[in-house]
Amino acid sequence: MPVDFTAIDFETANSSGASACSVGLVKVRDGQVVDRVHWYIRPPFPHDEFSEWNVRIHGITPEMVEGAPDWRTHLPALREFAGADVLVAHNATFDLGVIAKTSAAWGLEVPDYRSLCSLQVARRTYHLDSYRLPVAAMAAGFEGFSHHDALADAEACAAIIVHAAERHGADDVERLAHITRVKLGSIGPVAVATDRAANGPMALQ
Repeated sequence: MPVDFTAIDFETANSSGASACSVGLVKVRDGQVVDRVHWYIRPPFPHDEFSEWNVRIHGITPEMVEGAPDWRTHLPALREFAGADVLVAHNATFDLGVIAKTSAAWGLEVPDYRSLCSLQVARRTYHLDSYRLPVAAMAAGFEGFSHHDALADAEACAAIIVHAAERHGADDVERLAHITRVKLGSIGPVAVATDRAANGPMALQ
């Protein structure tokens, strides 16, 4: 089944969407994971303070990112890794927002990407008491991973989309979005304009 996409997950230093401190990326081709990468990111001032709450959740400290490249290095690397793929994330609005806000904080042009939310796909695929990533991933047969590790979370997200595509008989992520009636998101001036022109208010009618 030719299901191709890149799954992505960010961890942030604090509540600011511009405070990305870690990202995991998982490339899927024909429904199989073919590549994965993880980077620590040095957040930009004034978004670089690590809150106690966030550190408690993901375990990343200021010392761990002190010598890491910042987003000016990581954005081109992300573009090279993901290419023109749809980016898949669990609560994609958050993760795509991190890309947009961190790019803006550095004065960089927001890249053009479409996105699919695995949280919303899971809601239209499984009958669960909770659709948190560990629970939805377990329904997809992916369990025992380290939640809030960016790479592990991206792999879990990828597993949900691959399993959902198989369950719905979808041969690509666009078809999966159509079947589950989950609207593809977009960031970046070209992607947003294209999305509005192609879909409009009647996109899911």
